[in-house]
Amino acid sequence: MKQSRKIIISCALTGSIHVPSMSPALPFTPEQLVEQGKAAADAGAAILHLHARDPRNGSPSADPEVFLEFVPEIAAASDVVINISTGGSTRMTTEQRLAPALRLRPEVASLNMGSMNFNFSGAAARVKEWTYDWERDYLLGSDDVIFANTFKQIEYSMRELGEGFGTRFEFECYDIGHLYSLAHFVERGLVEPPFLIQGVFGVLGGIGADQENLTHMVSIADKLFGDDYVYSAFAAGRSQMAFATHSLVLGGNVRVGLEDNLYIGPGKLASSNAEQVSMIRSVIESLGREIATPDEAREMLSLKGRNEVGF
Repeated sequence: MKQSRKIIISCALTGSIHVPSMSPALPFTPEQLVEQGKAAADAGAAILHLHARDPRNGSPSADPEVFLEFVPEIAAASDVVINISTGGSTRMTTEQRLAPALRLRPEVASLNMGSMNFNFSGAAARVKEWTYDWERDYLLGSDDVIFANTFKQIEYSMRELGEGFGTRFEFECYDIGHLYSLAHFVERGLVEPPFLIQGVFGVLGGIGADQENLTHMVSIADKLFGDDYVYSAFAAGRSQMAFATHSLVLGGNVRVGLEDNLYIGPGKLASSNAEQVSMIRSVIESLGREIATPDEAREMLSLKGRNEVGF
């Protein structure tokens, strides 16, 4: 693992798993995303991982025009690194999922490294009252959907975004096998180091949120990539902060945000993304480490810079 005394905090603002009925703090309108994006950056996030939602009802959106309603305004207010999701949602086609990143040509785009079950239907049982008609069926239907990320799809994303626009990737690895998939593409010369590997734990269908799994993932990544990768990790739900802390102890970086966890503590909903950023920043500083600025993150990840993006 490539280590640094500076820690990159990534913040995933909204995602496509949670629904508005689950938390009043979940941002989905352009105004809310701008407000929370700015606040998260001010609190210490060097990278914002961004999805979009239909501003009328909060449903996941892959429309590049919706992204353009909030991304430029966030960028104008902060030098934060913009990371556009190519994961979209499990209901979108590959073309739909790639469209925003192809339009905006960001410095970073997420890239899921394997097909998998991605079941979040259990969340429906915790919702007492639904705000929008689409929410219940969307959650419950996730137990019968494969989140497709075939080798052909992954290669297409690498060529179109990486070779085409110089975008680098947040390689989202939901299991140990995804590391070997990444190694396959590295061996073929389709991506160049440093690789930002984001270990994802606790999604039903992927690797579980057990601390031993985090240690094992880092061990295998060290074996496959040596010093050619920058590691970050998060766990979905209640294990979010514990996993972030463990990643720090192992020499890695962290990701927080309402995409991954709606809470700030047991039974207490987070009031914003910035609240989670502030909490993990306090942990980083209590360990005697410093947070990376956006420009320091750019240097650590060899990013192309703001002057080559499309927004």
